[in-house]
Amino acid sequence: MKNFILIVLTAFLTTSVISQEIDLGLKAGANFASITDASGLSNRTGFLIGVFAGVKFSDKLGIQGDLLYSQQGANSDPKDIDLNYINVPIVLKYYLIQGFNLQAGPQFGFIVDDNIEAESFDLAGVLGLGYDFPFGIRIEGRHNFGLTDVFNSDKGKNSVTSIAIGYSFL
Repeated sequence: MKNFILIVLTAFLTTSVISQEIDLGLKAGANFASITDASGLSNRTGFLIGVFAGVKFSDKLGIQGDLLYSQQGANSDPKDIDLNYINVPIVLKYYLIQGFNLQAGPQFGFIVDDNIEAESFDLAGVLGLGYDFPFGIRIEGRHNFGLTDVFNSDKGKNSVTSIAIGYSFL
């Protein structure tokens, strides 16, 4: 009986320690997108929604990966450019003070719907700021700057500023 209690107690404590270092949750927000190096285009407002998972290695350092559906593109006359991606950003999070963090890393985008002939893959860099509240809420602002051209036959890279809120279940 003592061994059983010891095993249950150890499992409970181990799970508690591990769950404090892992984030898993949902997020949603707004995108303010444009395409650089292309004339006659204006910003397009869209949304993003998805899931995130992260690990905090220490008080100062963590990593987070997202799986997001993201509306991007630009507005134009006579036809708007609608680009919808599944984006996978992987950011390193550096915590300046409790909860407040800087974010940087790559983003891998895969086109799922478009109304022009767009490249099927998009590589971007991500820079951001975030705050992780102790009760599970996450708020962040990011800027994604495209590293690859959007169009098959012309110059232009994605440029997206996003504001999102999330909730961590762990």
